[in-house]
Amino acid sequence: MYRREIKVLDCTLRDGGLMNDWHFDKAMVKDLFDNLAKAGVDYIEMGYRADKKQYNPKDFGPWRFCDEEDLREVAYACDSKISIMCDVDRTDYDAFLPAKDSLVKMVRVACYVPDIDKAIHLGNHVKSLGYEVTVNIMAVSHALEPDLDEALTQLADTDFEGVYIVDSFGYFYSEQIHYLAHKYMKLVPGKQIGIHCHNNQQLAFANTIEAIIKGVNLLDASIYGIGRAAGNCPLELLMAFLKNPKFDVRPVLDLIQKYFVDMKKELRWGYEMPYAITGVLNKHPRAAMAFMKGVHGSTYREFYEELLSVDDT
Repeated sequence: MYRREIKVLDCTLRDGGLMNDWHFDKAMVKDLFDNLAKAGVDYIEMGYRADKKQYNPKDFGPWRFCDEEDLREVAYACDSKISIMCDVDRTDYDAFLPAKDSLVKMVRVACYVPDIDKAIHLGNHVKSLGYEVTVNIMAVSHALEPDLDEALTQLADTDFEGVYIVDSFGYFYSEQIHYLAHKYMKLVPGKQIGIHCHNNQQLAFANTIEAIIKGVNLLDASIYGIGRAAGNCPLELLMAFLKNPKFDVRPVLDLIQKYFVDMKKELRWGYEMPYAITGVLNKHPRAAMAFMKGVHGSTYREFYEELLSVDDT
């Protein structure tokens, strides 16, 4: 499945940090960055840049904030570009240096459809500083189609590099990926389209492939599939599938054996029945994460029936 235009973004630290409040120690992060660079990954997402007035740094690891000085302890300029993510309404505009003075090359702005105006405002600010910018429209499986169309039409008028399809709840099947890929390409012509899939129904890798078939060229994945709840498309599978000679999966295999096999036993991302249930029902995984900690009934049946009774409208 070789296609020169395809770029792979590793979101291990950013999405995986949702499982441990970004408490990855710097020695591990440095090793991770070095090996992902050796593996030929196009973008390495180091975490979020959250507003410290809203989030107490004492409660989180450094990758919740991605301060420049922390990044410089673990990363360096190389062929792999560094990216970070920012949430609308949770970002301090003054926390960004001009891109020429930063290790960061791309900023991904995350928002829901109703906040697209805010996302464009934040993206324009970051773009003016010289960064590449994408907008990641979250929870698109809950978006009303006219609202999504309007948001995409607004994004078409920006000079951002890309727009992401995000299956936040691991709900989509291949037909929906095909439909959305076509829609995004039609409504935001000239921009790169990205895909970010969660694995609630064991479809993150398969749906990423379906997006590739439809011409999507920005692909998110994570080491051993680490990510919030059911996790993401596994990086090692994606790299092997792409058949691009610039990728070398061996450094990723080393990282999996060194860190992620044991980490998975502790953090329990990946396929679990509560996560599968939220995926099937198109629900936010926070309820499943609470169930895993002993909240929301004692059986899978009770959990399923409880979610069926919840009205998200």
